[in-house]
Amino acid sequence: MLESVKIARRQSEIRQSLAELAGNDSATEDEVRKMDDLDREYRSNETRYRAALIAEDTERRDAGSELETRSEQEWADLMAGFELRQVALALDEGRQLDGQTAEIVTELRSAGGFRGIPVPWQALEVRAGETVAAGTPNPTQTRPIIDRLFPDSVAARMGAQMISIDQGAVEWPVTTSAVTAGWADGETTNVAGPTTYATTDRAMSPDHNLGIQMRITRKTLKQSGAALEQAVRRDMNGAMGAAMDQAAFLGTGANGQPLGVVTGAATYGINSTAFSGGRSAFGNFRAAMVRFMTGNAASSPADVRALVRPETWDQMDNNYITGTAITEWDRLVAKAGAVHMSSNALADPDGDLVKSLLTTSAGGVAPIFIGAWGAVDMIRDPYSDAQSGGLRITALATMDVTVARPAQLELLTDMLLVEEAA
Repeated sequence: MLESVKIARRQSEIRQSLAELAGNDSATEDEVRKMDDLDREYRSNETRYRAALIAEDTERRDAGSELETRSEQEWADLMAGFELRQVALALDEGRQLDGQTAEIVTELRSAGGFRGIPVPWQALEVRAGETVAAGTPNPTQTRPIIDRLFPDSVAARMGAQMISIDQGAVEWPVTTSAVTAGWADGETTNVAGPTTYATTDRAMSPDHNLGIQMRITRKTLKQSGAALEQAVRRDMNGAMGAAMDQAAFLGTGANGQPLGVVTGAATYGINSTAFSGGRSAFGNFRAAMVRFMTGNAASSPADVRALVRPETWDQMDNNYITGTAITEWDRLVAKAGAVHMSSNALADPDGDLVKSLLTTSAGGVAPIFIGAWGAVDMIRDPYSDAQSGGLRITALATMDVTVARPAQLELLTDMLLVEEAA
């Protein structure tokens, strides 16, 4: 117990005793002496109380950062103890889950229905430094998980936010009207009349299921031991991360896929602008940044992220400004907040033409929302590999993609990858 709390409680006891003694009209000498003693103790405690508060305030400031992040750290430590190896053995041998793994699975089951064993998204992070000592896995977490997207995800680097949804569809009302203020033109005239405050709902629904299958042989189950933990996590991370990135940007909206922001630019209302002159000059990106700033989506070029294909880098890095050793790529990297390259999130060049995507976060609102319903559902197929004694696992995830404000994205199209004819 804090010293200040102890003193405060003692002060309360002294006040109660003094109140009882003060109400006695015929106090004895002993009662008078007792009142004097209590009065001196009370005044002394007041000084001690102020000193205790000063000392404890210093201690609170020293421990402030720890207190603020303790809950997040406890959650990260709990997830760090989740073992996919236990899930594989439970599906293969019927072994009971135990420890933190059992606790997390029980909590996930209470939140939603799963045919198999639910696995949290955080468990798919590839953890650096996992080793085996005395046959016991020793997971070490080296960095926090941001928005539950995989650390190397292009969607995460472009500012997308992953939303956890328990069940049902979710909508975000986004302001679409231009409510303006107006001055009164004269002493007795009215100000601008009321303007409709309109919003548009951006909905995500659980209509898109992403799945992968993992085949684990009997030899692997018996021989790998704790090393299986990292192998399964790495395999799922790579496969699902690539599929998520591709769907977020290039999803067709058909054949079970969500509608990606590049493919569905027209549907989402995202501005699409062709490269001026066809060449990959920095001026095209700069003009897009200016449109962000004039539309109040960004306050400076440093707020803008750019996503390009490697062919764009090849073109711009070979395009030198006349009389200098500076390329168009150098100018883009110097001015933009971040530039990311991906051959998975942007489509292959259409002949000699390629696209780029620009995003920005306005007012703390992410440009892209990726919804994930529940956890990853791990289901065992007991028949496909029964003859060889292997284990076939299917991992299912329900996801969707939407854009909050189209003004926070811009698609640049028709960039030429070859020199224009003179």
